[in-house]
Amino acid sequence: MKILFIYPNLHAQIGFNYGVGYLSSFLKAHGHETGLLNINDRLGYDFDLDRILRDVRAFNPDLIGFSAVTNQYSYTRKIAAYLKEHTNIPLAIGGVHATMAPEETMKSGLFDFLCVGEGELAMVDLADALGNGGNVSSIRNIWHYDRGKIHANPVRPFISLEKIPPIDYSIFDFQNMIDAKDGWVGVMASRGCPFRCNYCFNHRIVDIYRRDTGVNIRDLHYLRQYPIEMIISDLKNLLATYRNIRMFIFDDDLFTMNRDYVFEFCRQYRGSIDVPFVCNAHVRVFDEEIARSLSEAGCAIVKFGLESGSDRIRRKVLNRPMRNEDIIHAFKMADKYGIHTSAFVMIGLPHETPDDLMMTIKLLGVIKPGRFRWSIFFPFIGTKAYDIAKKGGFIDWEKMENLTNFTDASCLDFGGEQNLFIDKLAKTYPWFVNAHTDFSSAPLYERLTRLVMSMDEKNWGKISKEMRFLDREISDALMTSKVPHYSIRFNPFMGVRNDWLERGED
Repeated sequence: MKILFIYPNLHAQIGFNYGVGYLSSFLKAHGHETGLLNINDRLGYDFDLDRILRDVRAFNPDLIGFSAVTNQYSYTRKIAAYLKEHTNIPLAIGGVHATMAPEETMKSGLFDFLCVGEGELAMVDLADALGNGGNVSSIRNIWHYDRGKIHANPVRPFISLEKIPPIDYSIFDFQNMIDAKDGWVGVMASRGCPFRCNYCFNHRIVDIYRRDTGVNIRDLHYLRQYPIEMIISDLKNLLATYRNIRMFIFDDDLFTMNRDYVFEFCRQYRGSIDVPFVCNAHVRVFDEEIARSLSEAGCAIVKFGLESGSDRIRRKVLNRPMRNEDIIHAFKMADKYGIHTSAFVMIGLPHETPDDLMMTIKLLGVIKPGRFRWSIFFPFIGTKAYDIAKKGGFIDWEKMENLTNFTDASCLDFGGEQNLFIDKLAKTYPWFVNAHTDFSSAPLYERLTRLVMSMDEKNWGKISKEMRFLDREISDALMTSKVPHYSIRFNPFMGVRNDWLERGED
């Protein structure tokens, strides 16, 4: 069988789709041929239905598989509808959106098959059945139509990661992606996360698998890690195959969840790989021992999800029960061992007030991470945070339908004054953080933020698009005198401290 994947990832970051990569490697290992249309405007493939159709016909697949998240699903529907009109090729869909809203997705009538959850074994079974004229009705994880009605099969137990071949990077134009991301390469060492944050799909995945398999969380084996030897081998292969790799990014939900694994990984990494790396941690699973081990192995950046500086929002909206004291301590430990820190925060959360927004800004001013990245909350369907936003009446459904990312605007409505504040923060967040630090540049940014806050919607609209350029001008002037500050760098939603930039990394 020839399977062509289509990954719509438009007007967003250049993301590597791990699901597609692993599905491709597993299908190839079982005798199938795979291809990919990676539709991303930043990689030279914009939304062009005629081009997509030409490329589909050139590959001549027996099955087309889509992978989509909710804010790219509108593109997925348009592509699927166009292919339905012009071809007879069966269409399948998987990924986060399909898993979180399978019935709604199938009711669109655009897809012949839908995969819930992890799809390696399911997609091989489906491809084998279609190729051999077999029966698809009982393939676990697969939904399909049976005599005009949706037939939903339960999921199967999670696959052991040792059984999956190394991820197929070749299905992507991977050298082009490396160059476009300045040599930063994403990899994975594990699957799953022990936490149940309301805005994440992990809690929903666990609930689906517990329901369908009838086992408790301990026996579910949702939290899995690839053998360290397998990861090291994969990294060596990447370095031997591709050029200009400057940084590995471990995109695991929580790289530090198993202390013994972290220590052994760091021991093997520092003796095998001479490239720095980035990883995700959690302030409740991070201490001095872990910080020291990561530093000695060559960890350049450790990333923490803070989301909000408001304890009320963290507990009642996000289900992230952690204390500001824990956050401050984790950043101190990373700083002690020379690891550049990165903080993730959200703005525009349901039930969030201007005071809550300021609490996040003030917390960043205290911990002074090496960098921070802000996103605008998007209510992903199927999550508890979606239910909270919907119940609270915050969602602007038309805006939600048209948003393709979670950085440009909010699809929640808090009223004109707070909506305007959120838009101002989205475009000048580092200014507000600078103003609440003990940096010598703080008085300058205090004046700038007061000016921003004094603008009404009309005046703000006239200049808001110029703020990133103004931020760079101010930053360049401060850099000449080595005045500490954050500025917008690398992308429009990241504030980076000047000492990193002085290393020549920009």
